[in-house]
Parts: sequence; structure tokens; C-alpha cells
Amino acid sequence: MTSNKLFVSLALLFIFDVCISQGTARSLDEASMKQRHQQWMARYGRIYKSGAEREQRFRIFKANVELIESFNRAGDKSYKLSINQFADKTNAEFKASRNGFKPSLHKDGIPTFFRYENGTTPSSMDWRKKRAVTSIKDQGQCGCCWAFSAVAAMEGITKIKTGKLISLSEQALVDCDINGENHGCEGGLMDDAFEFIKQNGGLTTEANYPYKGIDGTCNSNRESDHSAKIQGYEDVPANSEESLMKAVAKQPVSVAIDASSIAFQFYSGGVFAGECGTNLDHGVTAVGYGKSDNGTKYWLVKNSWGKSWGEEGYIRMQKDVDAEEGLCGIAMQASYPTA
Repeated sequence: MTSNKLFVSLALLFIFDVCISQGTARSLDEASMKQRHQQWMARYGRIYKSGAEREQRFRIFKANVELIESFNRAGDKSYKLSINQFADKTNAEFKASRNGFKPSLHKDGIPTFFRYENGTTPSSMDWRKKRAVTSIKDQGQCGCCWAFSAVAAMEGITKIKTGKLISLSEQALVDCDINGENHGCEGGLMDDAFEFIKQNGGLTTEANYPYKGIDGTCNSNRESDHSAKIQGYEDVPANSEESLMKAVAKQPVSVAIDASSIAFQFYSGGVFAGECGTNLDHGVTAVGYGKSDNGTKYWLVKNSWGKSWGEEGYIRMQKDVDAEEGLCGIAMQASYPTA
């Protein structure tokens, strides 16, 4: 064999070995990822109807895991992502099932009375420490974030006014607040929920009218057993984090945010400063504010996606950003119940 032929043969053998090695590595990576998917399924109790569905969900899971790990490896953000219970959903699927805030169609932009305009603000606030916040809840596959946001704010003012922390019923709102712009799992807004509760004479407890996570028929007997009531509600002046701070210093406040980003879907900790717009699509509750160890100011926000999301169900969102509407539009459409 000539030297040229020997060189070509060795080169081909090397390429063959490299291809085999790469193929083996890919196979091992695929096997490892499938094992991780199986472990994830076991942890979150996920069962698929068919092999085809399982394969489809695995591909989505794999893509999400790769995105999360790439994001965390970069290490250039103030927050981290993690593989949570939403890891087998596309971002579009996630938004469709977990958000549900619908901006009001009848807001006319006229400023309303703001009782906290001249209020003082401490440097930090955490209504959890004042026992004015119930435990984290989970809306499930129902797009009724608006109900959870309104109820959390009402639970807060009820505790402040009466000294009693009562877990109130989101399902009563889902089933019974259906004659206006609120449509149960299909979405709604917190102001209309407050108005319904006021006109209805109050709201019953979660224990009396437990959460089902689906649209149901209003049980008027259970719904009429009211354990808390409000006088009405007020809107925080729009596009003012300073005004929002004045309100949150006095009570938990319902806020709407743009929670559509993939980073929000997989947020796990730190001060969230992610890319997001102002297309308000999710209702949550601001229950405090503060400053991180490195000096970054944040809003403390209670979510309704269960304790395995974020920081035990909460998110810290960067406060006092350059945009007047606040990060993800948090200062655009805030309101609170009055009692």
C-alpha cells in the first residue's frame, strides 16, 4: 500500500471513529434525557395517554431542559431557571392554561380616589410576616388567575381589618361571577371580582366552597354563607411604582403583569429582571417589597401556580425600573379592595 493510500485509509478510519463516538454520545445523551424525563414524570405524577403523546412531550421536555441549562450556564442574570412542573409544555400551551387576565374593556382613564396618596412608606414590607397572606394556592389548568389575585388581596385586607386570616373561595367567583366580563377559567379581571363581591354582600370560605379548577354551576346555598366582605375597591394611579409602593405598604394589592415569557415559565429564584413586555395577561398579588443582598430593589409577588414554582410559589420582580409602567407592566393596572 502506498503512503497516500495509507494516509487516506487512516483518515477515513479516524472520521469513522469520530462519527461512531459522536453517535454513541448522542445515544447516551438521549438515554440520559429520557431517564430524566421518566424521573420528572414520577415526581409530578404525569401520565400520558399514548406512546405518541409521550414521545411528543419528551421532545418538548428535552428542548426546555436544554434551554434552562444553557441559560443557567451563562450565569449573567440576577435570577435562575429550573425544571419545574411545566417542563413538558410549550410556552404557548403554558400561557393558554395558566394565565387568564383580561384587561378591562371599560376603563376610561379617569383617575379615581387614591386614599394612600400621602401615605408614608417603610423601606421594606412583607405582609407574610404580618400573617396577612394565606399559603400558596394552585389554579391548575384553569385560567382564573384573576380570582386568585382578587381573593389574596381580599384575604389581606380582611386580616388587617378584623385580625382574622381566612382562606376565601376562588371557586365561588369562578362559578358565580359570570354576568360581567369575568368568565371563570376563560379569564377575567380583579376589579370586576371586587365589584361582584361588594354587590354580593361578601365571599364565602374556601373550606365551605372548595376549589375544583373547572367551570361549575353556582351553588347559591354555599356561596351565600359569607365570611368576609368589602366596601368596594380603588385603583392605584397607573404607571407609578411610587403609588404602587404606597398602596402595598398598607395592604396586599392585586396587580396584572405580562407573564408570557419562557423565563417566567421556569423562574426558580433570584430577582427577576427578565425580558417581558406590557401585554398584561396574568393576575397576581403584590404582598411586599424590599432590597436584595446586592442592593437590587424588588416587588414580592404571590403567584397561584403552586409551591414548586419560583421561590416556594413567590417571585421577586425588579422594582423601580426605568419604564414608568414597571417591569412586565406591574404598575399599569393595580387595585385593592376596601373594607
